[in-house]
This record gives sequence, structure tokens and C-alpha cells, in this order.
Amino acid sequence: MSEHELLICEPVLRELRRVLSGKFHLPEPLTKEFIDLLTTEGQAVSAPEAPAIEFQDASDIPIMACAVAGNANVFITGDKALLELGSFESVPILSPRQLWEKLAGLKEGRTK
Repeated sequence: MSEHELLICEPVLRELRRVLSGKFHLPEPLTKEFIDLLTTEGQAVSAPEAPAIEFQDASDIPIMACAVAGNANVFITGDKALLELGSFESVPILSPRQLWEKLAGLKEGRTK
């Protein structure tokens, strides 16, 4: 059995709030409950400073800086622009499905 630690940072929580309420139209109480759970269960990370790099979406810079600062083994996202990078500072960038397939020992791209 594998053990995993969830790394969180304020930029990730801000982005998650935005996506849950805007894109998925989750009610505010449910969004707050989910954010509270992540805050309680996750390991808070902060980056001393954002790297001098450019991303298509500038709001991704502090998020990726936190992943690097926290020595993340993998960065999970649904953001297509980040997924296209494949990795950043040797941190692999995977979709939730890709992570599940990796953890389950399935071949990449395998479908039901």
C-alpha cells in the first residue's frame, strides 16, 4: 500500500474556490466544507518566491512554485496548459486519471 501526503498552498486553495464555485457551480457551504477538509488534512506549503518563468496563466506560477518548494513527487491538475508541459522543475504534471492509472498499475492511455 502506498502512502501519500497532500500538499496545499494558498494559491491552490484560491484557484480551487474559483473553479468549484464558477465552473462547477458548487454551493458556497459545500465549497467551504471541502476547502476546510483540505486545509485540515493537507500539509501547508509556501514558496519563498515565485520562479522567474512564464506560464500561459500567470496565476499558475505561485502554484507551481509551491509544488517545487514542497518537493512534490507529482502535481495533479485538470488544467490543459499545465498538462501540456508534462513536468516542471522535474515535478511530473498529471491529470487525476493519469495518477489513478499510475497508482493502479495500469498502462497510460488504457480505457475500459
